[in-house]
Amino acid sequence: MTMSPIAAFAVLGLSWLLSWALTGRVLAYLRRKAILDHPNDRSSHSIPTPRGGGWGVMLTLLPAWVAVGAATGDLPRALPVLAGIAALMAVSWMDDRRGLGPAPRFLIQIAAVAGGLAALPGDGLVFQGLLPAWADRLVAAVGWLWFVNLFNFMDGIDGLAGGEAATIGGGLALVAALAGPAALTPALGLYGLAAAGAALGFLMWNWHPAKLFMGDVGSVPLGFALGWLLLGAAAAGFWPAALLIPAYFLTDATVTLLRRLAEGKKVWQAHREHFYQKATQRGRNHAQVVRLVLVLNGVLVALAAASLTLGWMVVLPGAVAVILLLATLARPARVAA
Repeated sequence: MTMSPIAAFAVLGLSWLLSWALTGRVLAYLRRKAILDHPNDRSSHSIPTPRGGGWGVMLTLLPAWVAVGAATGDLPRALPVLAGIAALMAVSWMDDRRGLGPAPRFLIQIAAVAGGLAALPGDGLVFQGLLPAWADRLVAAVGWLWFVNLFNFMDGIDGLAGGEAATIGGGLALVAALAGPAALTPALGLYGLAAAGAALGFLMWNWHPAKLFMGDVGSVPLGFALGWLLLGAAAAGFWPAALLIPAYFLTDATVTLLRRLAEGKKVWQAHREHFYQKATQRGRNHAQVVRLVLVLNGVLVALAAASLTLGWMVVLPGAVAVILLLATLARPARVAA
């Protein structure tokens, strides 16, 4: 079965429209219930803003993935991931509303990832036999857990997480279409398009100045879902694409974590030390920062597509592009004379 253009446009368009409509309804509910994110010394916003808009994204993505799985025959394999998404939505909403300690959050994440490993394609070996099976699973699980949490960490300014989700979903769909069904299943591409559409619908409400925020109920399960797609691409042998498409989020979050570890700081505490956060502190507004990231993401997706023929040689220019963006974000913004 191939991913037909009609099916691709239908999945993208319907997901986009449904997410836009649902997020609008969610916004009305959050305002009515006064479920707000109040500014503090670690925030990147200055006025109380509804939090929990991720419901619109996830209530689009989850049924869309069920429909895609059913239509492609992939539903039995995807069931552990769908269950993990639902569990993470529930516990993350409790965290948004009442605040949970790190232990219960992390235990649910571990359980979701452990179940999700069974949903990887083929033999499920992400590193294609370079590691023993047990080590392959362990390293993949740790990487997946890190991606879930870094996606949550990077949801800190208007439009950033939504833009990244749209990039990852759309980028993987492009790679799947170019690689063909013999290499990557059509289901992966359609899952990616559903995620991209859900993110774009939310982004229409979350672009700067945001009318609402995603909250953990969106960023945590969305990071889990996208992490599964990326691991699926890697397990199918498309490692350059799987590394390049999310490279900005991976690099910003990982470098920031390592720097805080080196400085002896409590890495589990909220902060404003990511490159994108420092860029807003140095004179750029949220939209300016996100536009820069999206330009980089366009380059990374193009390189991921090129990796289908050029292989690993495209990773170096991708790394250079990411470093250039981080250097740009680290500099103060130019002030017009």
